[in-house]
Amino acid sequence: MHLVVLIVIFIALVIGPGMWVSAVMKRYHFPKNRYRKTGGQVARELLDGLSLQHVRTEVTERGDHYDPMEKAVRLSPANFDGRSLTALTVAAHEVGHAIQDADGFKPLRWRTRLVKWVGPVEKVGAGLLMLAPFTVALTRIPAIGLITLLGGMLVLGSGVAVHALTLPAEFDASFGRALPLVKLRGVLREEDMPRARRLLLAAALTYVSGALQSLLNIARWWAILRR
Repeated sequence: MHLVVLIVIFIALVIGPGMWVSAVMKRYHFPKNRYRKTGGQVARELLDGLSLQHVRTEVTERGDHYDPMEKAVRLSPANFDGRSLTALTVAAHEVGHAIQDADGFKPLRWRTRLVKWVGPVEKVGAGLLMLAPFTVALTRIPAIGLITLLGGMLVLGSGVAVHALTLPAEFDASFGRALPLVKLRGVLREEDMPRARRLLLAAALTYVSGALQSLLNIARWWAILRR
């Protein structure tokens, strides 16, 4: 009984942040014409005001993010063309990452380097997971289970590492960069600042939800492996 309660609590902790983030983002997408400028225009003006003219602003279907390799702030169509509080706040958050990059913020640099390795590492891990059943069937060596363990840790553990390293960069982008910037430049109405804080927290917590989901996947995979 206690185990069931713990599992329910853990699942709630995993799902809860994601649901809250989604609810906050959707809530402040309305009214859609709250501001005169779009998220894309605000991002461009903030970057230019910081002498970051080399950083591009682009529309993407892959979610709002800053690409440190391509030096580009990328926003979803709803935020790039939108005039809502969400659109402007998310734009400022991504500009915060561009400022980090320009300042040589170490957590962002470490994450960028780690991401380069994650793709190949996950491919190796996936390969080990695919080969393990066939190797066990052919050799009948129980120790081959270690290969499965290693493969699973490479696939799932690398995602957890990226998410964990992302958290300091996300919170700094929201509260160490974006929030002071929008206050200084008067981007948002004064009455919207408390709402902007919630949005900036939601932007940072997006990766908390991802990290918890990765941990849940590891726990699920480990339980299957032990059967």
